[in-house]
Amino acid sequence: MRKRMGCDMRGMLSFQILWLLSKRDMNGEGIAEEIEKRRGEKPKPGTLYPALKELHGSGLVKGRRSGREVTYSITREGRHAVKEATAYLCRSFGEIFTEGIRSSR
Repeated sequence: MRKRMGCDMRGMLSFQILWLLSKRDMNGEGIAEEIEKRRGEKPKPGTLYPALKELHGSGLVKGRRSGREVTYSITREGRHAVKEATAYLCRSFGEIFTEGIRSSR
């Protein structure tokens, strides 16, 4: 079985972080605020920072420290992972979203 390169899709947090960082570099607070806009709830630091640490350890994001603040950016591998994860989401859930849109009309 081929090992999949990419983010962990179990909780979707890793994917959402990568997707946000594919749009622009952000610090942890900025990421948390963007997630809050979409989910209606801000992730706790004890959830967000371990996910960032794992993404960093996997080489999907990198951090640039300026004093106490770290600004995160996506790497080339991270861009590949977000592309792969997006394709996976479309394959797995695309029909659900399409059906949901049709049935709500």
